[in-house]
Amino acid sequence: MSSLTPDPVVPPYDKHPPAGELPNVPGSAAAPASRIGPRAVLGALWLFAILNYIYCDVMASHDPHYLKELLSGDTSASGFTMSEGFLLGASVLMTIPMASVLIARIAPYRVARAESIVAGAVMTLVQGGSLFVGSGPSLYYLYFSVIEVATTVAIVWIAAGRWKLDA
Repeated sequence: MSSLTPDPVVPPYDKHPPAGELPNVPGSAAAPASRIGPRAVLGALWLFAILNYIYCDVMASHDPHYLKELLSGDTSASGFTMSEGFLLGASVLMTIPMASVLIARIAPYRVARAESIVAGAVMTLVQGGSLFVGSGPSLYYLYFSVIEVATTVAIVWIAAGRWKLDA
């Protein structure tokens, strides 16, 4: 009968690697713990903003007053007319944060930084301006607007003030 000996490359399971190091796995190098880079943070913030835009629209579809306007075809009380041009404009507007996720992740530093600053400022102004359309925002719309504006302001702050050249 032969005795089993532990593999010298793989550490024993009862011991933990030092803090900040990954276990020594064959074929991989131990990586130190690091902060999340600005590209990943900006991409995540843009996704967070998009999800809030979408869910606010989902909530609006449950609002009986707004739903009644949509079904009647008369949205003038909300401060806009639901026309093909309006829907195209809203589509283009929502393409900005969707494209910003991709641009923040893969565009060259200067392009990604400038685009995040401009797009974040545009989306902040649009969302702030939308609060003054119609007869005033509902409570759920105000709630989502605060989150959306805070997110886009954070995007501008990170891109303009905190993002230095990629390491």
